[in-house]
Amino acid sequence: MELHFFKYQGTGNDFVIIDNRQHIFPKNDTKLISKLCDRRFGIGGDGLMLLENDNMSDFKMVYFNADGKEGSMCGNGGRCLVAFAHYLGIFKKETTFNAVDGLHFATISGKQVKLKMIDVDKIHQKPNHSFLDTGSPHHVQLVDELEKFDVPKEGKKLRYGIYGESGSNINFVEQKAEDAFRVRTYERGVEDETYSCGTGVTAAALTMFELGKTAAKQIHIETIGGDLTIYFEKHNGKYTNIFLEGPAEQVFKGTITCSI
Repeated sequence: MELHFFKYQGTGNDFVIIDNRQHIFPKNDTKLISKLCDRRFGIGGDGLMLLENDNMSDFKMVYFNADGKEGSMCGNGGRCLVAFAHYLGIFKKETTFNAVDGLHFATISGKQVKLKMIDVDKIHQKPNHSFLDTGSPHHVQLVDELEKFDVPKEGKKLRYGIYGESGSNINFVEQKAEDAFRVRTYERGVEDETYSCGTGVTAAALTMFELGKTAAKQIHIETIGGDLTIYFEKHNGKYTNIFLEGPAEQVFKGTITCSI
């Protein structure tokens, strides 16, 4: 079959996106998804997303990791899918879509997409790290000299050593200013460092506030792929009205011949 696809990126986190409103894509074909995400034998991407119809919202997001398995929520992926839905004319300025972790509200202005994330009830504090779920599970750990830090090696060690086969994303954080941090992330499913991780930088921002490293509720995050901003409120120990904002843009589109 010939498959029409779009390639999007949000702060260097890149995705293959397919309009699947006509249910043309064989989403149980793990090998095909993995091949499409392969940077040498396919299109290349940190993940693949399908845009589908939804009876509760404007559209549905179905997300697959680069290994071909259906994944948990992806923040930068969600922002890119919002940009794609806007490109398709599904909405004008604001939208609500359904994802694996529930409904998400988002707005778009030019290339900037602001995405509402799920509420966070609990941040688990450990001796050397924190753990929380922002739609995906995240380990957050402060380190010194992040630029020199071996993220793939240390991330893999923690991902399997602490969290086993099901795994967790591993985020390493360095403070740059009172309201600014740098984050590098090892992502499960990709099994490598990515240029950016939306749910990861969200987890990092909330954790830094929880630890008292910042009093700001608008936090700027620097990633390898670009800058993101996280907004939130905290009431009675619960983080609410969490938003992830940053650029998302179409890189290219095309067709690829697939064997199914």
